[in-house]
Amino acid sequence: MPTSDMSQGEAAYARLLTAIRSGEFKPGDRLRETDVATRLDLSRTPVREALRRLEADGIVEHRPRLGAVIRRLSHGELVELYEMRIVLERTAAQMAAKHAAAAEIDALRDLNTQIAASAPARAAALNQDFHRGIYLGTRNRFLLDSARALNNALMLMGPTTLDDADRIAVVTAQHADILDAIEAGDERAAGDAAEAHLQTSLRHRLRILGQ
Repeated sequence: MPTSDMSQGEAAYARLLTAIRSGEFKPGDRLRETDVATRLDLSRTPVREALRRLEADGIVEHRPRLGAVIRRLSHGELVELYEMRIVLERTAAQMAAKHAAAAEIDALRDLNTQIAASAPARAAALNQDFHRGIYLGTRNRFLLDSARALNNALMLMGPTTLDDADRIAVVTAQHADILDAIEAGDERAAGDAAEAHLQTSLRHRLRILGQ
């Protein structure tokens, strides 16, 4: 395949991933080649290549008479995903309590302040940056790799749980608890706070799924 075609395919793949991650395309949405090409201002050939890659990644599934559809996690898959997130994020908080620099903690506090003052869509993007910052504070590349491996599944969780001011207030208060423990160097408290945070998020998501 010519390099130019490969670059167009990579661009289409990257733009589709961004659109799914941002919520422009949501779990359950049908992805028609022509519609996606028009919406993202791309030609159909690289879009077709991108859809094949997304199917191989487990983000898109092919359904009879429908074609490409963004996967929607089942109740069981959602619980399993959160179980894995709890293991990783508890470990990340504990390791950040050992290794994170004061400047990194200050940056995370600034991020949390921005989340508290943001509308849901912006708060959701900043929330991703917040959790990524905790992983970076661990100084452990293998833990980072494990977190990245969950990225595809995280995109399939659906709309953000930061859907109103009350929910954002709960999240930022829990973030502050995590940061207080990290700053104090209290590994156990940091891990406990991270787990409590994700358990709250899981309960919220399960309520949404049941509606």
